[in-house]
Amino acid sequence: RLASIIADDIVHRVLPDIEVVHCLNTHVVEVRVHLCPSSPYHVASLGPAEGTFVRLGSTNRRADEQLVAEIARSAQGLGFDEQPVPELGSDALDLAAVREAFSGVRDIRRSDLKTLRLTTTSQGREVPTVGGLLLFGRDRLERFPDAWVQAGRFKGITKGAIVDSAEITAPLIDAVDHAIAFVTRNTALTYDVRRPRRVEIPEYPPVAVGEAIVNAVVHADYSQHGAPIRISIFD
Repeated sequence: RLASIIADDIVHRVLPDIEVVHCLNTHVVEVRVHLCPSSPYHVASLGPAEGTFVRLGSTNRRADEQLVAEIARSAQGLGFDEQPVPELGSDALDLAAVREAFSGVRDIRRSDLKTLRLTTTSQGREVPTVGGLLLFGRDRLERFPDAWVQAGRFKGITKGAIVDSAEITAPLIDAVDHAIAFVTRNTALTYDVRRPRRVEIPEYPPVAVGEAIVNAVVHADYSQHGAPIRISIFD
């Protein structure tokens, strides 16, 4: 019966391994489903828009349009950042900003943009990728309104009273530096005076702070809209 339900009620075709196994003086039905490039799957009677579900904790939740698209990209090994933006041309990228980012590392020519996957070919034209626009787009915030960092220093342990704040809308590479600077000026600094020279000891290891902020910017899902990256500092 279970095999029939899976075969008749789920799109795309699912070929699970089903067996009855002995466990703790009883028997359980074990269903093993293998990841397939055809995912996401959906309930046939509901259609892909309403019938795609994900597991969240102990509950089933209906996936929204953005999550369905992300599941499909993951199954096919495609990155959102590498998708073309066919309605724009390569001039949508700020070549001077690209060269500045690689200053001291290598000289950047326009032909290097495709090698760096900042542009790609779509319909016979060179167009920017999503990643190219996120990093070096001239109108980045118009297309990705959440691609910025909101930082706040709060009094106490709630967001009731704000002491300092910053809306960091600089290009994402520069935004990392600005965000680190915000954390540095809003966290404590102690001194080790037992040595011949005074040594400054920050409240949090700078390497850890930098890693956390870089990860927040690099691993954000910019296909989802609703809020910027947020940094909150409390007492």
